[in-house]
Amino acid sequence: MNTPNAWVGMLPPAFDPDYIEHAVVPYLKSSEYVGERPALPMIDLALSKENAAPPHFWGMLYEGWAPDPEKGTTVFITGYGQRGPDNERKKIYASATTPDLCAAKYVPKIRGFLARLFADTNAGKPLMHEYYRNYFDLYWDLHLGVTGDAIPSEVRAIGAGFTAVLGHWYPTESIVRENIMRVRELRPRLTQWIDQRVQAVIDGDVDDPEGTFVHYWLKNGRGSEHFRREDIVFECFHNFLAFSQWGNMIYRTMALLNERHGDSAVRNWFRRTMTSGPDTDDGGTFTPLDRYVMELFRTVSPNGGSLSTVSTERGADPRLGNVLTSHSSASRDPRQWSNPDEFDPDRYRDAPTTADDPETRRRQAGLARCPFPPRPFSVKDGRRAEMTNSAFGAVYGVVDGTAYPICDTAGYAPFGFGYRRCGGEQLTTEFIKEFLRTVWSRGIEFTTLRLEHHEHIPVSPRTVIDDDIGFLRRP
Repeated sequence: MNTPNAWVGMLPPAFDPDYIEHAVVPYLKSSEYVGERPALPMIDLALSKENAAPPHFWGMLYEGWAPDPEKGTTVFITGYGQRGPDNERKKIYASATTPDLCAAKYVPKIRGFLARLFADTNAGKPLMHEYYRNYFDLYWDLHLGVTGDAIPSEVRAIGAGFTAVLGHWYPTESIVRENIMRVRELRPRLTQWIDQRVQAVIDGDVDDPEGTFVHYWLKNGRGSEHFRREDIVFECFHNFLAFSQWGNMIYRTMALLNERHGDSAVRNWFRRTMTSGPDTDDGGTFTPLDRYVMELFRTVSPNGGSLSTVSTERGADPRLGNVLTSHSSASRDPRQWSNPDEFDPDRYRDAPTTADDPETRRRQAGLARCPFPPRPFSVKDGRRAEMTNSAFGAVYGVVDGTAYPICDTAGYAPFGFGYRRCGGEQLTTEFIKEFLRTVWSRGIEFTTLRLEHHEHIPVSPRTVIDDDIGFLRRP
């Protein structure tokens, strides 16, 4: 049953042949295999990011229901060999999300978002509904410096539609079909609007151009073939997927901190971290709050895994047989940690980082050479900064001579491995840190709400949550 007509009568009547042929059939013919847990913090190049996406997603990304990178693409579905020298595309992407920019440009926007989320008028209400009521204002403010009424209703609708497809996932469901088709209908308008807003950043026709990702992508990409304007537009759109983990992580963290139904170890470590000085330099690479948030990500793992395509024999379509490298199982691998199932932020006091000497890491791994020799990429946005990589390919920044490393071990996997690490990892970490600072400073407690009916909200791939957590303030 490989043709659309074969499925007529077996699927809802609204499922037209075009949708069945390009979304349902490829999905049903595809397979997803769980790959091995890496022993080193990298994924081999044989597992490629080239066109690594679920087959039913292509219709949301391209008019022709198939990859068309000439129209724009993202680093997240681009193979290493197509990224320019030494992973240049990833380094350009990550140049917009370094910790120095987070502190100076993005955290004020995040704090404004959190102030609205935890307004007194929201106490006792299902909180994830309020989160998504304001989320796209923060999303577009970070990318393009635009909020409120300047964001067209169609742009908000396509973001909600994309998130609905992520959460509900299965193209045989009517809600997924409705939202895929809605995204396809609105995407030309969205692309045009993003391109206009990119031009506004170029012209300085926004309040703070340097407070946007696009500013740094433009300056550091310089319109090269490895980060064209079409790609900038596409990244702004594709980040609906990358940023979906924010909502999932917020919900899971609230559940863990719930006084009655949460996790006592997570709560105790939170009190200990916040009362002892969350941002103090206590002799390690990471502050106490860094370590606490890292341990939340390791144990929650809001992004389930890294999807790869592989070369195939006998002419099979590689897009129909993906390999998933699980993040959660790698993060709890007893080969990496002596206490993998305990909540223990102090495990990162001595954990290896991307700033460690690459030759030392190479010898410790028993390798003849660094798999990914460090290759600095100097930014062109006015900062004295460069983006470089660890011996295993993970990208990080060095600004004014100060390195901003990330944990570089296969046992810390919530953001992926090696050259495949999420380019927004440090921004996402800062977002959760600000969330926790706000919770602590405002005396917020999370509670399970007793509701006759609660809303089911899609938050990330294959994840729809019950919006049943609210907050109150400690007296």
